[in-house]
Order: sequence, then structure tokens, then C-alpha cells
Amino acid sequence: MRASLMLNAVLLAVPALVLAGCGESPVAPPPAPLLYAGLPVRGSLADAKRAGFDHCLEMGGGQLRCRRSGVMLLGEGPYEAAIDLIGGDGRGGFSQVTLWHDRDQSAVLKVGDRLKQRGWTFTYTGEGGRGDQMVLVRRGAPVHFSIDLSYWGKRRVRILPE
Repeated sequence: MRASLMLNAVLLAVPALVLAGCGESPVAPPPAPLLYAGLPVRGSLADAKRAGFDHCLEMGGGQLRCRRSGVMLLGEGPYEAAIDLIGGDGRGGFSQVTLWHDRDQSAVLKVGDRLKQRGWTFTYTGEGGRGDQMVLVRRGAPVHFSIDLSYWGKRRVRILPE
């Protein structure tokens, strides 16, 4: 009888342990904050919210998207902007900011023009120098820019830490 009770206890405990392991996987702590041109490029959910990215929606797959409207970048815009945080609650932080224009697919190309005027160099991804991304870099800058050239969805500008 005692052995039977012990076996039942073990059989009940095993599914509980298996289910406990089915939650979200561990998430690394958020990266150190980085601002560029007045925008948060890297940091925590608190950093995003301090910068006005406070319209947040869980996207599934362990990601939280926080948005802000009316964003200006280098005198261009206004753009829509989003930060995608790791973890359904954003606890893993973010490592880029994305901007786009809802109605004008060419609007984000103006950011590339501004950066070139300020001495940023650029390359294209893809075949024969005619790819789908323009990547802009500048020696000593803490970030680089990636601008969509083709647009199947929305053309966007991404600012990423170096």
C-alpha cells in the first residue's frame, strides 16, 4: 500500500514538472541604454517608455512591441516608430528602433539623404550593388542605419547599435 502511494505521488509530480518547464524560456537582462538622435536604440522597457514608446502590445512568440507616432529624425518626418522587446513582458530589452511612414514609401529615403550630407558612407546589400537595403555607417558612430530600398510591406529605417 505504501509503495502504491509513493508511486502515485511520483506519477502526479512528473506532469507538474514537465508543465513547469513549458513557460517562457529564460531571457537575458536588457542591454545598456543607448540613445541616438534623441531616440532609444538599445535598452530596457523602462527606457522605451521614458522615450514615449508607451503603446505596447504583446506580439506572441515572446515579443512585446511598443510604438510611438510623430517621430522626427534628422529634421525629417513625422514617422511612426516601434521598438521590439524580447520577452512577452519586455524584460529582455531591445536592440534597435524602426521607423516608417504610413502613406509615403519614399519618405524614409530622405533620412539616407540627410546622413550622406553629414558624411555617412553607404553600401547596398544584394546583387551587383543594387540590393534591397542601404546600410549607412560613420567611423566612431555608436550606431548604423539600414534603410529598405524595396518595399513589399512598408519601407523602413532601422537604427542599430554598432
